[in-house]
Amino acid sequence: MSGRRRRGEELEQAILRAAAEELRESGYAGMTMDRVAARAGTNKNAIYRRWPHRAALGIAAYRHLSDAAMPNPDTGSLRGDALEMLRQINATWSSPHGAVLRDLLAAAADEPELLALMRERSGAASMDRVWIGMLERAAARGEAPAAAVHHRVATTPVMVLRAEYAVRGNPSVPDEVLVEIVDEVFLPLVRGRG
Repeated sequence: MSGRRRRGEELEQAILRAAAEELRESGYAGMTMDRVAARAGTNKNAIYRRWPHRAALGIAAYRHLSDAAMPNPDTGSLRGDALEMLRQINATWSSPHGAVLRDLLAAAADEPELLALMRERSGAASMDRVWIGMLERAAARGEAPAAAVHHRVATTPVMVLRAEYAVRGNPSVPDEVLVEIVDEVFLPLVRGRG
């Protein structure tokens, strides 16, 4: 590190990069404020001014890892959009990036504030908007009833996929299961709202 003192956004990005590297290498359990501060070339006070506890930094670091644009497929059909979206989510969740998320979720069992922060800051709202947009496009094409443009309908495919990981413990979900989620759960639910 140079002798120049970093401030503001530059320092924040250095801390987030360091925390993300710690998450990737050591998992949430091994990520300490001391290790992040040393890796970022700063002190713990600089971290605590931005993130009041380890859980907040862990979530921010995970979101830093997730800074790729949210997928938003537009294949021309609701089935195609839903399958492509689930395939992209599945690819992310089964990657090393997904391993970090699973590590955070496991840690949340022992740290209730971590789970609350994950719910609050997870980016789920932007994913929900993508699914709602899919349903709106399908309704505009006459492919889905307008009543199907509903938050619970929109979130169902991701919740079912999440259960495959969380409840069944799958490290990756086979494509045929993604097709079943769309064809046997999501599309009948959409059609049933008419």
